[in-house]
Amino acid sequence: MSVVVPMYNEAGNVPALLDRIVENVDGIDGAPTYEILVVDDGSTDGTADAVREELRRRPNLALIRLSRNFGHQLAATAGIELAAGDAIVLMDGDLQDPPELIAQFFARWRDGYDVVYAVRRTRKGESPFKLFTAGLFYRTIKRLTKVSIPVDTGDFRLMSRRVVEALRRLPERHRFLRGMVSWVGYRQTGVEYDRDERTWGATKYPIPTMLRFAVDGITSFSDIPLRFASYFGFSVSAIAFLYALVVVVAKLLRVYPPGYTPGWASTIVAVVFLGGVQLISLGILGEYLGRIYDEVKGRPLYLIDDIERS
Repeated sequence: MSVVVPMYNEAGNVPALLDRIVENVDGIDGAPTYEILVVDDGSTDGTADAVREELRRRPNLALIRLSRNFGHQLAATAGIELAAGDAIVLMDGDLQDPPELIAQFFARWRDGYDVVYAVRRTRKGESPFKLFTAGLFYRTIKRLTKVSIPVDTGDFRLMSRRVVEALRRLPERHRFLRGMVSWVGYRQTGVEYDRDERTWGATKYPIPTMLRFAVDGITSFSDIPLRFASYFGFSVSAIAFLYALVVVVAKLLRVYPPGYTPGWASTIVAVVFLGGVQLISLGILGEYLGRIYDEVKGRPLYLIDDIERS
């Protein structure tokens, strides 16, 4: 088994997290041989030093330092691609994903499942706004995409070797791993759990990052926004045509509302409305074109500074 933990500024969580991972993996019936891969995603708070302290006293531990901060999804990708296990567990380093679930994941993998993902039954310490927007995002992307992405799940999951090998063949840059794993297919099942609140440090997903992540998820798995722009354009054109007929009839019949200044209101409304439609459509096109631009450059997804092993 490989346990992959991407980290960014999580120095205070390192000892407790590794203690719990080791305790729970060692406690599995017929415990597997295992490795723990901590991916330091350009941390600035001493996360790497905290892991180095653990390297001195723990076997089967590796520290993978990226050359800079590439983002959570690419850091997770780096760990997954370097993992050697037959079963690969991906989890966050903030202790909100409980290592105690690893035994359940492993048992379901032994039952023949290729992916075992954690389903958040409750989320402690989350604001009502965060809960509402997260729920809205998962249900929106489920309706927009042809891929069945489980709702209320994160990246906390176990994947079989053949799923990881399939992911290695998907080199896209704007990665939405939970969607990619669903796209791969094979036998998948969920395990419910109550997500703990963060005990140390700050969230790495403020509102702007959440919005960027949501856009990446939707545009990576759906072309409906592009179709929406086309449908919206046709709809606006139809409304404009009907409005033009009304204006012509009113002009011919000389029927005007009180205080009406001929031409001014209709011109301003038409210009502002159509200008907004054009900007929305250009913005949607720009999102997709920007992704094409990033992909055709062919740059590596991440760069590794060094790898240290115990």
